[in-house]
Amino acid sequence: MSKNDKTTTPGVASKAGTTLRSPGASATAKSLAGSALAQAGTAKQTGAVMEDKAAKVLSSSKYSADTKSLAGSVLSQSNKTR
Repeated sequence: MSKNDKTTTPGVASKAGTTLRSPGASATAKSLAGSALAQAGTAKQTGAVMEDKAAKVLSSSKYSADTKSLAGSVLSQSNKTR
């Protein structure tokens, strides 16, 4: 299994924190934000379920640019072999 050594950047981590504190953020956005924060400064990789959720967000027109940014970050930290 090839390890992905990417981590969440400080800018994305800040956006994730704002999303988690926002009462108007969707459950999907908060889920992606939590995943992004969990990977900040660690070697953790995105799991298959979250990877699938992030891919669906990126391919949909109903999500905001901020949510898509979180999805992109989460997806970029997925396992390289999947």
